[in-house]
Amino acid sequence: MKLVQKITKNLTLAIPLSMLLGLGFGLLLPAEGLRLLIVPLTFLMVYPMMVGLKLGQLAERGDGRLQLTAQTINFAVIPFIAFALGRLFFPDQPYAALGLLLAALLPTSGMTISWTGMAGGNLPAAIKMTVLGLILGSLAAPFYLLWLMGAQVPLDLTAVFVQIGVIVALPLAAGQLTRIWLIRRHGLPAFQKDWAPKFPPFSTLGVLGIAFVAIALQAERLAARPGDILFLLVPLVLLYVLNFALSTLVGRALFPRGDAIALVYGTVMRNLSIALALAMNIFGTAGAQAALLIALAYVVQVQSAAWYVKLTDRVFGAAP
Repeated sequence: MKLVQKITKNLTLAIPLSMLLGLGFGLLLPAEGLRLLIVPLTFLMVYPMMVGLKLGQLAERGDGRLQLTAQTINFAVIPFIAFALGRLFFPDQPYAALGLLLAALLPTSGMTISWTGMAGGNLPAAIKMTVLGLILGSLAAPFYLLWLMGAQVPLDLTAVFVQIGVIVALPLAAGQLTRIWLIRRHGLPAFQKDWAPKFPPFSTLGVLGIAFVAIALQAERLAARPGDILFLLVPLVLLYVLNFALSTLVGRALFPRGDAIALVYGTVMRNLSIALALAMNIFGTAGAQAALLIALAYVVQVQSAAWYVKLTDRVFGAAP
């Protein structure tokens, strides 16, 4: 447990290391068999996040304007910025553009809650954003993909919904059943203190495994064209810079400090685990390039979130 927690706290090092190991494996050994690991690694990524998810949070009132603003940014602005960047940087690489769009389509994750708490933001609002973002993103993603990318990549809408059922609905149901069972057996205080914190770090193992597989499958191509990684990073960094800037300006203009911080992390943090799983499960070999870009997004997202925590007091003022 201590090892997993230590890895989770050092994702900016763990993910590049996992990618380097995947590169070495793919160059030295046949990697095609690793595809069999994608489904179990996907479940390992998503299930731990679902155990701590409080679906009942949706029934609570009082922050409707904040939630509406967050989801407007998440679904009416950011996907189109990502789509435009994809068209600009990857006019002849539709699967790289697909990866950028996938990274922008699924907002919020456990990281939203964690970083909001560390920055001193409105934690209940961040939890509600996480639940809403997961549900809305799962329902909307197939239609966005068909509408924006259907002409460039072969896309079966039914297959996307089936994969979302496997990747989101099944782990969500299993996670909620686990939550109910643990609360009944140990009580809510013990669950919140002793059990709930133990699950999310294990999602990191799935992330590292998927990153390893994604790179291993692309190893020969990357060895032949190492500059591809730097080229993929440019639009990714630009997407996060634009996202942070927009959310910060809207937060400062419309909301008090705690709500503004929740808005930033509820609109910038993306559910890259689900995006990565969709890229690997739906698009097969062709989706490996999209998966590579999403794996790189982990590094950008974690690093930028950590920097933003340090700048929070300068941006929004000191906490009262």
